[in-house]
Parts: sequence; structure tokens; C-alpha cells
Amino acid sequence: MTFETVKEVVIDASPETIFPFLINEKEFVRWMGTDVSLNAVPGGKFHVVCGGLNPSLGEFLEVTPYSRVRFTFGWDIPDHPIPAGSSEVDITLVPSGSSTVLRLVHRGLPEDALTDHQRGWTYYLERLVIVVGGGDPGPDQPGV
Repeated sequence: MTFETVKEVVIDASPETIFPFLINEKEFVRWMGTDVSLNAVPGGKFHVVCGGLNPSLGEFLEVTPYSRVRFTFGWDIPDHPIPAGSSEVDITLVPSGSSTVLRLVHRGLPEDALTDHQRGWTYYLERLVIVVGGGDPGPDQPGV
């Protein structure tokens, strides 16, 4: 049996402003990862080294400009309980006045991984809010 975690944040920007941070390597690495390789087309590679230590790997499933990005996700580490591409991350952007509601759903997680992934997505979405707002959240920290 697998589980999911759901996170929502309101970002004071339009979906058009936020979207590049989800698909463009130079923008993505500003809020998540220390090494990023993205080919944001269906079937394209998603590779992000989180905190300089944890390589993730998956592939893009859907890239709908300004509204949705879906990709598979897992850890590119031998014998990891969440292997590369074994779970799915679905990010939607919904306009709300002058802001946007970003909703992230991470599906296919083992129950004992929920807390770590909830903590991790909270950390990264907080960084995304800072970056979209023009700030610098500092380097991605090891082990987060």
C-alpha cells in the first residue's frame, strides 16, 4: 500500500511567473537541488540532487504551461525503498486574484516515508516562495 502527501502554498505571483521555476534548470536550482538536469517534456528526464547528497531521478509525464507539471520521482540510490521513478509528483498552479495557489501532491510513497517527504516538500516550497518573490533562500542544505 502506498500513500500521498499534499502541500499547498499561496504565492504572490501569477502562474506565468511561477511556471519557469518548475521547468527551467537555471530557475529550478535556485530553490531545489544543488545539481539539476531537466528536460521538461513528456518522457523527458527529471534529475535533481537534493542537498548535495541525495540524487533523485524520474521523468516528466505532463507539462501544461502555466497550470500543471507532473513527473515521476524516486531516489537514484541502490536498494532505496523509493527507487527512481517509483512515485509521482503532481504540481498545479491555480490563479487566485493577484496570487497563485500552488498545490503539490506526492503519490506512491511508503507510509514510513511520509514524514520525511512532508518535511522535505515544506522546506522546498518555502524556498520557492522566497525565490519567486525575488529573494535568496541560500544554498540547499545537505540532508534536508
